Amino acid sequence: MDLQKIILYYGFTPLEDPEAVKLWQKTLCETLGLKGRILISKHGINGTLGGDMAALKKYVRQTKEFTGFKKIDFKWSEGQGDDFPRLSVKVRKEIVAFGAPDELVVDAKGVVGGGVHLKPEQVNQLVAERGDDVVFFDGRNAFEAKIGKFKNAIVPNTETTRDFIEDLESGKYDHLKDKPIVTYCTGGIRCEILSPIMKNRGFKEVYQIQGGIVRYGERFGDAEDSLWEGSLYVFDKRMNVDFSDKAKTIGQCEKCQAPTSKFYNCANLACRDLVLLCGDCATNADNLSCTHEHTRGRNLEIAG
Repeated sequence: MDLQKIILYYGFTPLEDPEAVKLWQKTLCETLGLKGRILISKHGINGTLGGDMAALKKYVRQTKEFTGFKKIDFKWSEGQGDDFPRLSVKVRKEIVAFGAPDELVVDAKGVVGGGVHLKPEQVNQLVAERGDDVVFFDGRNAFEAKIGKFKNAIVPNTETTRDFIEDLESGKYDHLKDKPIVTYCTGGIRCEILSPIMKNRGFKEVYQIQGGIVRYGERFGDAEDSLWEGSLYVFDKRMNVDFSDKAKTIGQCEKCQAPTSKFYNCANLACRDLVLLCGDCATNADNLSCTHEHTRGRNLEIAG
């Protein structure tokens, strides 16, 4: 079998005919034997695909031939060959479901009115210059932060991206509106939308990490000067990845509180919830059974 890889990517650009883009992308992926998930809207494209490295390279090359997708940053990681069960290409109102499709404004350069993009080195520089005044704001679902996050970050109590607007408008973060806010998420796409949403609600100095946690982790990993700690949750069969063999385990087993970074699927196939368990507790089938605490509504389609 050829070398397997996974690519994570997004691109914000106005699309006049999302359905035509869907047909092109679906045909391209099927021809190349790729599996994964792609969402398309009038605002652009968001995808995670897995397959042979050679096929993925062809996909990247042909996708970049489309004018609006030339500048897409494709992030590569190791694959196992069975990371995605099938190919799904869909058109939606939003490529990340914040529930505010009309609030997002996109032009040929990308999102209009978003946060200032910082490269990983610039993130560390900002913290060095501004110290504890800098606030890291997690733009992911809360469960993702259980196994990895930026140090001292604020983790909103969100089960899906649709919860962010209500949470921001609750007033609980009003005391942060004059502070430098660094939003972060897996690959950067959620912050592309979260940052203008925050600015529209009075947050004055909003930043976002260019390339998200993925790019920051590639640059600083688990080094002494890294501001990240733990593992990164990913939306495929791998469940999580570490940036090095020195990754700190910050997650705790939901049953015995032992250190762990491993999520397991609820035994109820109708439930999409995940359970954070240590190896010993995972061997007990009762610990994987569905409970009334499970949300069954977690947005696990694509996130970046």
